[in-house]
Order: sequence, then C-alpha cells, then structure tokens
Amino acid sequence: MSAETQGWSPEARAAAEWRRIAGMRDEDVSLAEGALWIAAAEYPDLVVDDYLRRLHEMGATLRGRLRADIATADKLIALNHYLFNELGFAGNSGDYYDPRNSFLNEVLERRLGIPITLGVVYIEVGRRIGLGLHGVSFPGHFLVKCALRDGVVILDPYSRGLSLGVDELRRRLQEAGGDAGVDEAILGHLLGAATNKEVLARMLRNLKAVYARQEDWLRALSSSERLIALDPDDAGEEYRDRGGIYLKLECFRAALGDFRTYLRQRPGAADAEAVRSQLGDLAAVVARLN
Repeated sequence: MSAETQGWSPEARAAAEWRRIAGMRDEDVSLAEGALWIAAAEYPDLVVDDYLRRLHEMGATLRGRLRADIATADKLIALNHYLFNELGFAGNSGDYYDPRNSFLNEVLERRLGIPITLGVVYIEVGRRIGLGLHGVSFPGHFLVKCALRDGVVILDPYSRGLSLGVDELRRRLQEAGGDAGVDEAILGHLLGAATNKEVLARMLRNLKAVYARQEDWLRALSSSERLIALDPDDAGEEYRDRGGIYLKLECFRAALGDFRTYLRQRPGAADAEAVRSQLGDLAAVVARLN
C-alpha cells in the first residue's frame, strides 16, 4: 500500500491503488499485488500486505527445502508437490463461476480457483524459489510457461501443474473454438509470455463475464472501469462493453459517451456500423432527457 492512501476509505484506497498499478511500467507490476487490489474492491477489509506476506512465506518454506544446485525440472516437481499435494490447491470444477475463484485472497484461503488465479499463485510461489515462470494467455485456458535447459515447458496449474505437449495444446485449442491444425509459428505465438498487465486484464475480463452471467451489472461495471484504467487511450472494446453495461443500468448519457469513444478508437471495427446505428437511437433518448 502506498503511504498517501493510508487513512482513506477502503473504496477510495482500492481505486487509488489500482490507478497507481495501472500507471506503473509493466516490469514493475507485481501480479500478486495487482490481483489483491482487484479483490480489495470487493473486500473492503482486505489487508493486501497480509496476503503478500503469506505468498512470501510459502515461497520461503519451499525454498528452504531445496538444494542450492537443484535443477529447474526438479524445482517444478517440488513446486507441484508442495502446492497441490501438500497444501491442496485445486481447480474449482464443481463451481467454476463462483466469483470467489477470481479473487486471490479467497483462492489463498480456500485453496480453490480457476486457471488464472491458480496460475498467479503458481507463478508467485515459483518465482520465489528462483523459477522463471510467465503467464500464457492461451485461448480458453490460462497456462504457465517455464524455460528449461533444452527448451520450454507449458504447465497447467488448474490440472495440478500438468506438463502439456503439442498434441494436447492443439486439442485444447480446438476445444476453445480454434483451429487444431495451426502451424508451429502460430502455436508459438499463442504460447507467448503475457505481460503482467495482460494477466491482470484477463483476470478482470473473467470477473466481468462472471458478473454478466449473474446480471450483476454494478459489479460488472466496476471490473470494466478497472480494465479501461489500464490503458484508457487504447481500450476500444472495453469502452464498447462498458457502454453496453451502462445501457443495462439505464445510464444513457454515459453509454453514449462510451460508444463514441469506441468508434473514435476503433473506426474500422467489424461492428462499427452497428454501433453507429445504435448511436442515433441513443442520442434521441438522451435528447429527451434534457
């Protein structure tokens, strides 16, 4: 927590801390801290430093058991055993769309999560034992990658750190609606390391989708606003989506402004004409409100 937000209301502090993270250079962003400030908007009593300390202690515990010269592959085996066998972290397949699966504090308490939040735990604890882990925004399912001496391994924390081969990755791509026959170059692009802010953005999009399923539009709006804060000058689709949420909330002026911003940032979008058509009707509604 930054010193200047001490003493603020929990809501104001969470919003200010998120703006601080959004304004940071990507390489300076902590995935865990960012994820916890996402959660703080929902849990006003959450103490971010307590959960950061818990992750640090988990890493220190595991690091204390490892030889200094242990190979990377053996570190991964030790990490998998510690998180999934000893601590019992697991994917919440029984209630996948429970919003708690998207909040890092809840994942650390309940040891249940979805691919991206389990991935953040995996990355953060793994980095604390010297593993160079990075998130992978693979279609349909967040993954983690790690460089080995003889190549790169792709891991699935939702499946207890399972290592995925090319055939399995192609099968999953097809399940997600993609083309299982993509060439090696395209598959390699899909397996590129995600930036820290891209990981946090994916967490927020997941959360927004959960709230939209529940028709909880105020909470969906909060997620959308934090997404836009990450890059307000190039957040076209998020302006469009927030405009749609504003419509659900009957905030017509705000919706009109967001749709106009979307068209300004994405004038050639596939749905641009449909949005322009909608603008005329919406402008008429707003005019009647004056």
